[in-house]
Amino acid sequence: METLIQLSVCLVGGLLMSRAAKKLNLPAVTAYLIAGLLLGPYCIGALNFYNLGFNTPEEVSSLDLFSQVALGFIAFTIGNEFRLEQLKHMGKQAITVGVLQAVVTTILVDIALVVLHFINPALISLSSAITLGAIAAATAPAATLMVVRQYKADGPLTKLLLLVVAIDDAVGLVLFSASFGVASALESGAVSIVTILVEPLVEIVLSLVLGGVAGWILYRVEKYFYSRSKRLSISIGFVLLTVGLSMAEFEVGGVRCGFSLLLVCMMTGTVFCNICDFSEELMSRVDGWTAPLFVLFFVLSGAELNLKILSNPLVLLVGVVYIIFRSLGKYLGAYSSCAMTGCSDTIRKHLGITLLPQAGVALGMALTAQQLSDGEIVRSVVLFSVLVYELVGPTLTKRALIAAGEIQVEGRTNARKKNTPANPLRLDK
Repeated sequence: METLIQLSVCLVGGLLMSRAAKKLNLPAVTAYLIAGLLLGPYCIGALNFYNLGFNTPEEVSSLDLFSQVALGFIAFTIGNEFRLEQLKHMGKQAITVGVLQAVVTTILVDIALVVLHFINPALISLSSAITLGAIAAATAPAATLMVVRQYKADGPLTKLLLLVVAIDDAVGLVLFSASFGVASALESGAVSIVTILVEPLVEIVLSLVLGGVAGWILYRVEKYFYSRSKRLSISIGFVLLTVGLSMAEFEVGGVRCGFSLLLVCMMTGTVFCNICDFSEELMSRVDGWTAPLFVLFFVLSGAELNLKILSNPLVLLVGVVYIIFRSLGKYLGAYSSCAMTGCSDTIRKHLGITLLPQAGVALGMALTAQQLSDGEIVRSVVLFSVLVYELVGPTLTKRALIAAGEIQVEGRTNARKKNTPANPLRLDK
């Protein structure tokens, strides 16, 4: 009973907040995050009203399954963007930009935090500085996708953006595993090639294989059904299956083997959409079904944000340095890699801004980094940056897409139809 009431309050509260946000021209995803922040254990939840919000962080964590499922559907939807026809035109650009912007961001944040360490070793250890640099590469696909969907964004920048955020997960995983391996070696004095190179590559390969097999089986099963509702049910069932399987972990010959939820579900969507001739219609139906799930995901994400970290000046100092140089790295990395691949000036100027949101993947990396001697500072800095990026990032993404001419001024529009401008001459809102 308590869980159902809490989910209801999250869903209704998030939607009501989105109406207020619309008056301020803020994206709906920002409204959901603010609603979650208010319902969380550091605002309304702290008042201990019966089931009106979350009284403790543990209550929020108990609903993590909903967040995992929502991430699965988000990744499945992004996988739909990897159509062969599109990859022929933008595949090389997307891979180059996806890799280089992540590497540049990691290098810049590493340099800034390592310098901060040598200025004052008490602020942050060398191992934590290196680890935070890798975490900085991660971009949150969920917030980006929600902004694109809400405003029906479409154009070269939007298409490249969706491909880059998908590739970013794989690149971020490799960078983090390598950096965390180096950081662990600095503290223990022992270098493990298995941890630095083998395990991340195994995770990526296993995730792509599992996702590819799941996408092929999904298509074969869908062919036995002709009813739209049954095909929709099969699709939902397979995404739930891939989310569940991606949580499995095992060990072979001393090598820890696991899966990346985002990569598995993305690959499932990619294979399915490229071999199924009715995938577009089916994906549109899946999008409609998942709308409430995405609202819950962002409200719960907002409720997880820890406001207590704002009282720690050490976290704020390291966090500000982290945010400044991560933002600089994303922008310069995207700009330079876009220039190398011949992207238009519009894409060069605005892509980096759309890559700023950061959330779930980074928090997962930070949880692993807590094993370091001062790993708690890593988690606190990431929590602080997520608080900032998740509240500001969606609005910056929206403004960048508007400036690129890929979002029209919104008015009262039907959610099923493309958003057309009430006044074509005004694109400033």
